[in-house]
Amino acid sequence: MTSTSPESLIAGGFSTAASSHQRLAGKVAVITGAASGIGKATAAEFIRNGAKVIITDVNDDLGHAAAAELGPDATYARCDVADEAQVAAAVDLAVARHGRLDVMHNNAAIPGRFPQDDMASVDFADFDAMMAVNPRASLAGIKQAARVMAPRRAGVILCTASAVGVLPLPAVATHSITKATIIAIVRAAAEPLARHGLRVNAISPGAVRTPVLQGKVSVMSASSPTMSDELKQMIDVDANDMMMGPEEVAMAAVYLASDEARYVTGHNLVVDGGYTVHKGADTPAAR
Repeated sequence: MTSTSPESLIAGGFSTAASSHQRLAGKVAVITGAASGIGKATAAEFIRNGAKVIITDVNDDLGHAAAAELGPDATYARCDVADEAQVAAAVDLAVARHGRLDVMHNNAAIPGRFPQDDMASVDFADFDAMMAVNPRASLAGIKQAARVMAPRRAGVILCTASAVGVLPLPAVATHSITKATIIAIVRAAAEPLARHGLRVNAISPGAVRTPVLQGKVSVMSASSPTMSDELKQMIDVDANDMMMGPEEVAMAAVYLASDEARYVTGHNLVVDGGYTVHKGADTPAAR
């Protein structure tokens, strides 16, 4: 029997051995829109990997319940991300409570009203509301995080975009515009932030089994003739492999927030089972 030395498990600087270390040990994070769905799942993964997390939302009941469920390393704070002052307050809370901010995850978003697939009747009040909560709030989060991270020349900023920002979906046309804008913000901000030693990346999930998406499916189906039968099936059927759990996205966030991604910035990490490259909705996801 041949023994395996630690050196033999290293290839190109990366260990192939299983590791039980906490990838975010000692880190402090703020996650917006974290009372449920992707934000809550990400908070759970961050805490499991050693981070302390400020979770924010506008749903106080869900937010307090989520913090209680996540345990002593989670703190809930109300934050309407459309108001930059509240975003700044969440950042300041992290610094006041834990001494610094290492990771800012701009995750909060709204889907907007339906229908959205008629460009001759765009609802600009709804579009402006989406722009305020989706891309504008991401930029506010970048600004406020950079304010406290830049003096330390250390920090990671994440923004939740969407696969529909990469491959627009007619049923959510105006929402797709707001998510594509988040990707553009991340790319534009990467070099200016790098001057201060900071990284910024986007995560673009495909269809994720969250309360927000599942609650909107019937409305989307009824109001959007462009929503295909295959897409309805992809979203409606719980067992369908094309619909991920939020934990899949959370694990991508852990990677980008960790030192393992120290050379990754300005990137949009698509987590969609290959949907945008492009496959049919009824094709099993690549796993």
